[in-house]
Amino acid sequence: MKGVILAGGLGTRLIPLTYATNKHLLPVYDKPMVYHPISTLVNAGITDILIVTGGPHAGDFIRVLRNGEDFGLGGLNYAYQEGEGGIADALRMAKSFVGDDSCVVILGDNIIADDISVAVREHSIVGGATIFTKKVDDPERFGVVEWDKEGMVPVNLLEKPVNPPSNDAIIGLYMYDNTLFSKIDALSPSDRNELEVTDLNKSYLKDDKLTVKEIHGTWMDCGTFDSLAQATKTFYEDE
Repeated sequence: MKGVILAGGLGTRLIPLTYATNKHLLPVYDKPMVYHPISTLVNAGITDILIVTGGPHAGDFIRVLRNGEDFGLGGLNYAYQEGEGGIADALRMAKSFVGDDSCVVILGDNIIADDISVAVREHSIVGGATIFTKKVDDPERFGVVEWDKEGMVPVNLLEKPVNPPSNDAIIGLYMYDNTLFSKIDALSPSDRNELEVTDLNKSYLKDDKLTVKEIHGTWMDCGTFDSLAQATKTFYEDE
């Protein structure tokens, strides 16, 4: 199983901080933000990791992360994405890295405290795609799972619905088998002219190859000033 961390984008919601460096290298208390998704992968036994980045500060990752010595790694892999075409488009950069293997994908601004090692082992057996959810009070801000009448089987995935059918927000953690790249190639750009991860996941759902797992521990998306401040406060108080 390979690990892929998506850490591109311009971080416009965190301007002026992102004038100086990539969003994912900003501090969350005493560590750069991207340390957290790397730790999630390493703690699950995944040590072959690719960082996909882009923009004017891409070189900062090598200066901060080097070869992954802080995580006990013997090396890290890097890929550069031109422009911003959505999460699914960024995943294209991982094609040669993943090869015939499967992969765990984490967004670089997501902090996930759960141990995902069991989910990794299960996915290596069942294949397809696994997405992760967290119950939230404001599901209209996220991608959301719609369930069948029994609340057991996912029947649809909706992006920022006005009337959410559940409180199960889809977070930035995904697992894919090696049919991932052919499915990305079959996607069409959305109204935002991006290849949407929701459409990618719906293609697995259509093929009855989608598993949904719930995160019970801490999950934080650090993409705004408020969420970045809250994450820093949380880690400070845990010290």
